[in-house]
Amino acid sequence: MNLLLTLLISLFAWLNPAPADTSPEWTKQVGAKTLPTGKTIFSASKYGAVADGKTLATQAIQKTIDAAAKKGGTVTLAPGQYLTGSLFLKKGVTLRLDKGVTLLGSQDLKDYPEIQTRVAGIEMKWPAALLNVLDQDNVAITGEGTIDGQGKVFWDKYWAMRKEYDPKGLRWIIDYDAKRPRALLVSNASNVTIKNITLQRSGFWTVHVLYSKNVTVEGIVVRNNLGGHGPSTDGIDIDSSSYVLIQKCDIDCNDDNFCLKAGRDADGLRVNRPCEYVLIQDCVAGAGDGLFTCGSETSGGIRHIIARRLKAKGTKTGIRIKSALTRGGTVEDVWVDDIEMADVGFGIIMTMNWNPAYSYSTLPAGYTQATLPAHWKAMLTKVEPAEKGMPHFRNVHISNVRVTNAKTAISAEGQPKSLLEGISLNNITMTAATAGGISYATGWTIKDVNITAQDQEPVAVQNSQNIKF
Repeated sequence: MNLLLTLLISLFAWLNPAPADTSPEWTKQVGAKTLPTGKTIFSASKYGAVADGKTLATQAIQKTIDAAAKKGGTVTLAPGQYLTGSLFLKKGVTLRLDKGVTLLGSQDLKDYPEIQTRVAGIEMKWPAALLNVLDQDNVAITGEGTIDGQGKVFWDKYWAMRKEYDPKGLRWIIDYDAKRPRALLVSNASNVTIKNITLQRSGFWTVHVLYSKNVTVEGIVVRNNLGGHGPSTDGIDIDSSSYVLIQKCDIDCNDDNFCLKAGRDADGLRVNRPCEYVLIQDCVAGAGDGLFTCGSETSGGIRHIIARRLKAKGTKTGIRIKSALTRGGTVEDVWVDDIEMADVGFGIIMTMNWNPAYSYSTLPAGYTQATLPAHWKAMLTKVEPAEKGMPHFRNVHISNVRVTNAKTAISAEGQPKSLLEGISLNNITMTAATAGGISYATGWTIKDVNITAQDQEPVAVQNSQNIKF
């Protein structure tokens, strides 16, 4: 009987072979290749960490990390709340935050020492994150515990500064002047694993992977709209990094949920480091500005990207590619597949002239160049020749998308000197208040696309060629 069953199973498998994996070869190389193997447990309680949520535990936890780094091992904390400033993980260390453990970010900026880093596409001095993996290899942050940035004090600071800066024509610099700590920064590092933790109320971006290689972010939960409206609290930002795997994550934030970046304007063009070989899969987004976003920092180029099996509900935009006329860089070889969206603002957006008040830097009268901070000067440096600042979007493939109850199905706008080129849309169904429009585009491949608009108007196509719905 067992032999017959085995033969039947073999016959079924032969008649119904598993579908071939058509993923490009590079997808086998994404993610951390190693994990710390040290078995020794280092308890932060033994180094003096007090779990009362009031006593600053930064030094005690850092001493535990440093001790674990000497031999290789796992840092643990007893259940409770630990108030802390910036912590710096080391090679060969696992920080395990078990269920019932919460790291509370200090609300005093002095507890976050300034480091040389990149923020929103510009290299500058900026407060270190709450958790930092800087210039390290083979590090892990795991467990079912929580990292709570307690960011509202920093959000309030930002909104107060906006009231002062906006009337002066300084919207473009406020994000850089209102220094706010990120929750977790991985910079110039390799073989880093971030798994299953919850991060909430980040002061600024939540997980920032910068200038790094072979990083895994898996199963994390981000909640940044607890107790307020956290501006610029992106979920996961992959910034000029490569071979990154993001999977099974759940993001609810107040800006881009899953975002790829590569530098801004003259400074980003100077650095010229691409964001490439990134796989994002099996994730969900709630509140936020974009389920899947490329840009607006595109200067170093964004390429060889796959985003698949993603879901969004209530997100402002589903699929978004954005840049500005001073960014430069090329977004290309991007594959977005098997996406579900409900109650979103836009299904698909492509724009090369995003948010002009933020994107373009102009010094108002009354300021002297000689007295400006270094990051202001970097922001004001003109891209020359101007043509170098023109971004390019090409070879973007969007397939198997289902959208219900969007405000606008698609808004795709190229530029007269930079057409949206070689975009393919395949097997897409959308219901929306309005279908939207496409301009300055060429050579699109459109197959099985069905957009049902409440206003019964079709997609408006202007200044384009070889575009037909």
